[in-house]
Amino acid sequence: MREIVLDTETTGFDPLQGDRIVEIGCVELVNHLPTGNVYHQYINPERHMPEEAFKVHGLSDQFLSDKPVFAEIVADFRQFIGDAPLVIHNAEFDIKFINAEFARLGFPAVPMSRAIDTVVMARKKFPGSPANLDALCRRFEIDNSNRTFHGALLDSELLAEVYLQLIGGRQPGFELGLTNGKAAAQVQVVRERREPRPHAAGAEELEAHAAFIGKLKKAIWLREPEAEEAKAG
Repeated sequence: MREIVLDTETTGFDPLQGDRIVEIGCVELVNHLPTGNVYHQYINPERHMPEEAFKVHGLSDQFLSDKPVFAEIVADFRQFIGDAPLVIHNAEFDIKFINAEFARLGFPAVPMSRAIDTVVMARKKFPGSPANLDALCRRFEIDNSNRTFHGALLDSELLAEVYLQLIGGRQPGFELGLTNGKAAAQVQVVRERREPRPHAAGAEELEAHAAFIGKLKKAIWLREPEAEEAKAG
């Protein structure tokens, strides 16, 4: 099962007001395990970067000036995500920006039904608790010390770990590997041969058993074998 953990950085909050995507980060999961296959792209938004947005992700006009525009990267991006489910933190925000970019270029929209929203998952699992990415990293003891700014690829990598914890976490004691892009559990079973233990009763045990049998009425142990055979016949 292939899933894509996805995050975007933007110039603001509303694509209908001209805000654009400036960074996309994606992490591929197969059977809920990272494959090491990622997609990461900075994008020239073809507009000025507001100061408020710059304070969030640190991507300046100068830094983005020589990056490709969305039309130049859309084919690679669409090919990477394919038709896989998209794991997104606050999915409505990212989906509306992706769809706005797709609409400008005449591509079909991504349906919300394709998104797995980890904010919704976290609020159901931990009602009343903070559901932002930093809070979830703290809850699951995931190291996010490198997150001085929001970054699409770093946030996708952190979200992939959070998502695995939200769905139940990895089973301890199993070493999980990847073979040709497919997850496989590599479990080695070691069987140790032991010599059979002696079960012969000792003298004290036989004596105790005889004393116990003597207290029973019509104990089958005291019947003559011949009599038993005749009764059965």
